[in-house]
Amino acid sequence: MLDIPLCLRVDVDAVIAAQIDMGVCDAIEQNAPAGRPAAMSAPHLPKVAGIDSAVPTPAHTAGPLAPDPAPGAVIQDRLAGWVSDLTTLHELTERLARTGTLDEALDELLCAGAALVGARRGMAVLEPADGRGPVGTVGLGLARADLGHIETVPRSATGYGRILDGGTAGVPSPVAQADLFHEEALDPRHREVAARLGYAASYALPLATEEAGRLGVAVWFYDEPAEPVDRQRHLVGLYGRYATEHLARLLELERARRQMATIADELLPSRLPRIPGVRLAARHLTGPRGGGEWYDALPLPEGALGLAVGSVSGSGPSALAAMGRLRASLRAYAVMEGEDPVAVLSDLELLLRLTEPARSATALFAYCEPATALHAEGTGSKIVLAGAGHTPPLIVGQHRTEFVETSLSAPLGMLACWEAPSVEFSPAPGETVLLYTDGLLRRTGDPMDRAFTRLHTAAASVPKAVRHDPGAVADHVLRTVLPGGIDAGADGEDVVMLAARFE
Repeated sequence: MLDIPLCLRVDVDAVIAAQIDMGVCDAIEQNAPAGRPAAMSAPHLPKVAGIDSAVPTPAHTAGPLAPDPAPGAVIQDRLAGWVSDLTTLHELTERLARTGTLDEALDELLCAGAALVGARRGMAVLEPADGRGPVGTVGLGLARADLGHIETVPRSATGYGRILDGGTAGVPSPVAQADLFHEEALDPRHREVAARLGYAASYALPLATEEAGRLGVAVWFYDEPAEPVDRQRHLVGLYGRYATEHLARLLELERARRQMATIADELLPSRLPRIPGVRLAARHLTGPRGGGEWYDALPLPEGALGLAVGSVSGSGPSALAAMGRLRASLRAYAVMEGEDPVAVLSDLELLLRLTEPARSATALFAYCEPATALHAEGTGSKIVLAGAGHTPPLIVGQHRTEFVETSLSAPLGMLACWEAPSVEFSPAPGETVLLYTDGLLRRTGDPMDRAFTRLHTAAASVPKAVRHDPGAVADHVLRTVLPGGIDAGADGEDVVMLAARFE
């Protein structure tokens, strides 16, 4: 969750004082009738900042007038309306500030705006004027097919299209279409879609400020001919300005996250090698900060295969750069002495300690000899591996699901000299070996012992029908282990999983 300061906390006493200076004398002279502010036509929601002395007077309900009402009652009634509006806007902006992704923020914006303007359905289009993306459309009370129908209407014929295509200079004005079916110039396709979806009016609000520029537009649909009154327009306008600033911050974070993910992907293998007797699959889930998780698979002499996973301490561009250097170095050491994983990691530890003494890393390197690479018939596959502070591999097969027992060792760069014995084991034909980083365990939010249990349970539950496919095995494990699935928890750490199925 983003820790976004709420700059919109309103000093109610100051606002009331400003309103008294502006309107109390006029209210007394005009002897305005007393009444209660009209209830908003949607649920009561929050308040924003930047309220100025031009706040419109709340609407009043019609009713019998008391003779010569006391001026104090009129003032009290108006102040009650203003405080109610401030409370509503404050609650709404508090809820919006708690959103941490663009999708969450757009959903909250649509719900709050619908309450403020008295609509039931809506649509938000994210389309930054700078053209850098991301772009997308979300709906409130509208299915994906409904949004598709709306998008078939020529944009120039819609209120939101006029805002999006009206240029980038200044802040566009809202567009209200109060009675679509009585507009003689209404586009025939627009009329057809409105009739199909059952809406008769719309109100489009630009998501734009002078500071943030134009980010997109929000539009709400009415079932009957209608449009917001002045008070509702003012409130949703205030809310929209704050929402735009919040969206601008989330947009920059999303762009940074995508850039980090792109860089990380470029530093990882562009494709996995084809080795007889082994099928490989890799999965890489990126977080917004850009971690130093990595994997590698490289062919070695005599039909052997080198598999590696690791994690560099820290996050951001420096961690990505260190990850790239470490992975490239390990490839060189693996080609020279890959049959001895301990020697490979020892050389890697020496390099890390000399070149980046303030950084540590975990790593695991496995030297694999697939069955087809061995000359003796009847001899199965063999794996020799060494790990430096890394999580143990997991074997997934028809008859067993178990972690490989590796020796306990410190991460690279933590001791004056790293040393740990290697481990040798033989996967049976049809078994898949999963190598992964500890980001997978930390993303669960559980203590490590429970996270390991959760991972083991997920691997044991892989359906037999998909165990022949290492990619399907990895996907099943990730979907089962991570709360909410693969796409959830995008604000967490990077996760790497490398799956190797031996024939």
